[in-house]
Amino acid sequence: MLDSLQASLTVASSGLEAQSTRMRIVSENLANATSTGRIAGADPYQRKTITFDAAMDRASGAQLAKVKEIGVDTTPYRVEYDPGHPAADKAGYVKLPNVNMMIEMADMREVNRSYEANLQVVKQVRSMLGMTIDLLRS
Repeated sequence: MLDSLQASLTVASSGLEAQSTRMRIVSENLANATSTGRIAGADPYQRKTITFDAAMDRASGAQLAKVKEIGVDTTPYRVEYDPGHPAADKAGYVKLPNVNMMIEMADMREVNRSYEANLQVVKQVRSMLGMTIDLLRS
């Protein structure tokens, strides 16, 4: 039984770590949602993406959540006419990041819920371990 509880803690902690990384990526995207290139015609910030994979933990026999890859979103940049902007090209157009604030906010909400669910698992397992220790003491 204790091995199963330990495996549950291992799985939940891998989920916490994966979701922490995902939150960092979402935060970077939100922070750079208006970051243009430094010179005329330069590319702006490119939205980052994250993908996950399941990895077998040989010690516990459990499937853990792992970050597979941090990549970049290849959707086109937004373009706005702003001839006075330092990053405007000769025609007056500025390339803006391909970050959609609504998508990032939805991702942030999902990350928060996933993180909380994994945290709840850790709390529940700790409680069960405490009850088991109390039972063994009696």
